[in-house]
Amino acid sequence: MHAAAAAARARCLLSSPAAASGISGILSAPRVVCAALADSGALPLLDGVSPSPSPPLQARSFSTAAFSSRLPRNLLSPSISRNENPVCYHMTATHFSTEASDIDQPTEAVEELYQKMLKSVEAETMPPNAWQWSMISSCSNVEDIKLLFQILQKLRVFRLSNLRINANFNDHLCMKVAEACARVGALDYGLKVLWKHNVYGITPTIGSAHYLLKHAKEKNDTKLMGSIMQVLQRNSMPLQPGTADIVFSICYNADRWDLLSKYATRFVKSGVKLHASAFDIWMDFAAKVGDSQSIWIANSLRGKSVKRYSLATGFACVKGLLLERKPERAAAMIKLLHKHSPDEKKPLVKDELQKLVAEWPAEVIKRQKKDDRKALEEALIRDIPEMISTMPKLRLDIPVNLDKLTPQLEAA
Repeated sequence: MHAAAAAARARCLLSSPAAASGISGILSAPRVVCAALADSGALPLLDGVSPSPSPPLQARSFSTAAFSSRLPRNLLSPSISRNENPVCYHMTATHFSTEASDIDQPTEAVEELYQKMLKSVEAETMPPNAWQWSMISSCSNVEDIKLLFQILQKLRVFRLSNLRINANFNDHLCMKVAEACARVGALDYGLKVLWKHNVYGITPTIGSAHYLLKHAKEKNDTKLMGSIMQVLQRNSMPLQPGTADIVFSICYNADRWDLLSKYATRFVKSGVKLHASAFDIWMDFAAKVGDSQSIWIANSLRGKSVKRYSLATGFACVKGLLLERKPERAAAMIKLLHKHSPDEKKPLVKDELQKLVAEWPAEVIKRQKKDDRKALEEALIRDIPEMISTMPKLRLDIPVNLDKLTPQLEAA
C-alpha cells in the first residue's frame, strides 16, 4: 500500500510544470557549471594572465559536452560554489554589453567579418582565409582585437574538432596579429601572441617578439620591453642577436645603463653571438657612464666574434684607458684606429677625437658620485692633453682644439 501511494505521488510531481522546469535546469547544468568556472576563476592562469572571456552562449558552434570532453580533466575544478549566479556570466560574456566603454566599440567592418565567420563555423564550414586576413588588417581599436582573438579561438576549436587539424595557424598570420596588436595599442593581447601554449592557435615566433620590441623602441617604453623579455623567458623562446640589437638600443635611448647591463649579462649567459652593432652600443654606453670594467668585458667578447674595431668600440677603449690614467696607451689606440680606417673614413677619426675632448669629459663627470667628480675632473684635465701631445711622437698628426676642455669640465 505504501509503495503504491509513493508511486502515485511521484507520477503527480513529474507531471507538474515545476518538475518540468527542474528537469530542464538539470539538463542545462553543464553550461551553468562552465559559466561558474569562468567567473569564479576556477580555470587556471596561463603565464599569470587570466584566459580571455568566453564568447556568448548563443554563438557557440559546438556542444558543451563535446567540447568539455576534449579538455584535460585537470582544467576543471572539483568543487563549484553554490552561490555562483549564472546571470553574471551572461553579462560579462556578451560582446556588446551596456557596460562597455563609450570610447572603444568594435568597428562595423570588424564586427561584420566576425559575424560572418561565426555563422560559417556554426554551419560547420571553415570560413575563407581571406576573411581572417581582412579582419586582421581592419582592426583599429582594442575592441576589434578582442573580437579577433575570440574568433581565432573558435576557429582553432573548429579545426581540431571538425577538421582534425592539430597544427596552429601559419607564422605569417601570427606575425600579422602581433602587428595589429601593436598598431592599435592592445599590447596585453600582443603579449599573448608570444605564449607557447595558448587557445588561439598562435605559434610564437621571435619575429613577432621583435616587432613588439620595435614598437617599444618607437615609444621609448622600457616597461613594455621588460614585459616582452619576461614573456620570452617564461615561454623558453631562444634569444637572437637581433633581439639584443633592439633591446640595447632601447636601453641606450632611454639612458638606462642598469637595464643594458642586466640584459647584456642575460644575452651572454644564453650564448647569443652579438652583432657588431650591439657591441657598439654596449661599449659606447659603458664609456659614457665611466664604467671601464664593462668596456674591457665587452671588448673581450667582441674580439671573439668581431675582428676589427669600429669607431664606437675603438674610442670606447680610448676612453677606458683615459679613465684608468693611461694617456700614452690611449694615443696608441687612436693611431691604430686611424691606421686601419679606410681613407674615406679617416676624417671621422678626427671628428670622434674632437667629440672626446669637447663633449665626453662633461658627460662622464656628471654621472659620477659627487665625491668622485673632482678627482676625475683633475685627472682628465691632465691626461687628455698628454694623450694629444703623445700622438705626434707616434707619427700621428691630427689637429685637435683643446680650448673647450677646461670650461666644460668646470661647468659639469
